[in-house]
Amino acid sequence: MPLLENGHIVDDTWVTVAEDAPIPATGAVIVPFARLEEGLARTGDAPLGVAIGPDVDVALLRPALPRLGLVAVTFTTFRDGRAFTQARALREHLSFAGEVRATGKPLPDQYEFMLRCGVTTVQTERAEDLSVWQQAHEIISVAYQPSVLHERRQGLGLRRFLS
Repeated sequence: MPLLENGHIVDDTWVTVAEDAPIPATGAVIVPFARLEEGLARTGDAPLGVAIGPDVDVALLRPALPRLGLVAVTFTTFRDGRAFTQARALREHLSFAGEVRATGKPLPDQYEFMLRCGVTTVQTERAEDLSVWQQAHEIISVAYQPSVLHERRQGLGLRRFLS
């Protein structure tokens, strides 16, 4: 599965651990949310990530965030926008500075909005033409809502900024 960052393919240095597989002692690993405590118990300073489902409240990650280098949010279907909310909450409310990865079934049409919400990388299950993702990244140039990208917004926004 390709990993996209800023519309370009990048190497994935993270290993995703299955629900029933042992957690490696070394290397960058992504553990399921149910196994986060087990991942945090690893010795050493190897990078740790967690994969969360759309039903997980990201506030539950607050105590673990200083140890996490990656949080993977899951797009289950195009109609479910909870992963956008999770990514935005990680950035705005929890001040998470690590990688936020979109997994599952994200669509190229959603790519620019994912970036504006704080997603840094996208891992897709589909075998789409990657040029579609690059085009989606470049085609949208105006947005009306505030962004975590510190862009100057266009138009009148009614949302208050949290300081």
